[in-house]
Amino acid sequence: MTRNRATAVGFIAVLLWALLAVLTVGTAPTPPLLLNALCFTIGGLLGIAWCWPNGGLNALRNVSWRVYLFGSLGLFGYHLLYFSALRLAPAAEAGLIAYLWPLLIVLFSGLLPGEKLRAGHLLGAVLGFAGAATIITGGGAQFDTAALPGYGLALLCALTWSGYSVLARRMGTAPTSTVAVFCLLTAAASWVLHFTLEASQWPIGLGGWGATLALGLGPVGLAFYVWDIGVKQGDIQMLGTSSYAAPLLSTVILVIAGIAAPSWTLAIAACLITCGALLAARASSSA
Repeated sequence: MTRNRATAVGFIAVLLWALLAVLTVGTAPTPPLLLNALCFTIGGLLGIAWCWPNGGLNALRNVSWRVYLFGSLGLFGYHLLYFSALRLAPAAEAGLIAYLWPLLIVLFSGLLPGEKLRAGHLLGAVLGFAGAATIITGGGAQFDTAALPGYGLALLCALTWSGYSVLARRMGTAPTSTVAVFCLLTAAASWVLHFTLEASQWPIGLGGWGATLALGLGPVGLAFYVWDIGVKQGDIQMLGTSSYAAPLLSTVILVIAGIAAPSWTLAIAACLITCGALLAARASSSA
């Protein structure tokens, strides 16, 4: 697969992740660990079905346990944080903060061998974090302290996924079929912790179960497999920065669905975060 094609395949994940917030809201009131368990069971089985016909599962026995541990912790940690954030804070605002990860990928990838940070990357980061600050402070009009725990978890989401994506580059020899194992191990850990720590609140009705199934098949399923191909074989900086579309698309979808009310604060924050990623993308493309 060529570098450009792998980058394009990776971008499919960005389009799927734009649906993550609206589908997560649709699964309420299912608690985070149970939602993790359900979605990753679906995503893991999807991966097995995808890899089985072409013999992709045969290579799994040669993969180090460290790779399995790394991948499982990355998926488990990010989604537990994300699902928890959207239960504790408004979906659009928390989602925008979580979508600082494309910008953080660019910054962190500057630490990789052969990569370097430019002034445009740093200026883009300033704009992105200004957007996050606009959300947290309510644009100066209000300061919702009740939502702060959710916003904090959303920021940890962004740090977790960007760190995972950049470090995955250092494990480029691991086959994409390992993602199926990551999903199943994440599901197993989530089931155990759910029954230990949470009260079971299953998705409600066809809508709730439909949203859960869609999460497991798309944003918490197929997205991981195509993203793994992109970050390992494609242009990681271009992939990260082209993900600027994710926060804007996610916010627009939430507004169209009636989950988030349109407001100037939300619009300004979305523009700052998106423009910050665009500026960083331009810095990467001019390198």
